[in-house]
Amino acid sequence: MLVHRRKRPRYGVQTPLTSLIDIVFLLLIYFLLTTNFLTEEGIRVQLPQAVSTVQQEDQELIVTLSPEGDVYLGAKALSLENLLVIVHQRLEADPQTAVVLKADRSLVLDRVVQVMDTIKAAGAARLRLATERPSP
Repeated sequence: MLVHRRKRPRYGVQTPLTSLIDIVFLLLIYFLLTTNFLTEEGIRVQLPQAVSTVQQEDQELIVTLSPEGDVYLGAKALSLENLLVIVHQRLEADPQTAVVLKADRSLVLDRVVQVMDTIKAAGAARLRLATERPSP
């Protein structure tokens, strides 16, 4: 008489994925909460690129030059004469304020120099030209 053994199904190694999924979601929540979502409002310009940029953390007055050559202080369009008066008034209130010029990279250098001269004539001791780091 032949006796056949029943083959038992082998149980494979099972890894608990629930705890792994919990850890992944906790990390996702952590990074979402700690990430800085800073958005700057204003005129969209393409800044020139520079490798040796340094981020400044001072009180700043941001002047933007659009690709068309228009001058903006915040979102308000100004002429060079109005820019001179407003920058002078702001610098009288706080002389340590740095003026940051964000000029589009496609602008003619002459227009950028005109705005820089106007800002210097208003009494700005610290004038910075904004750049961005090139993408790797």
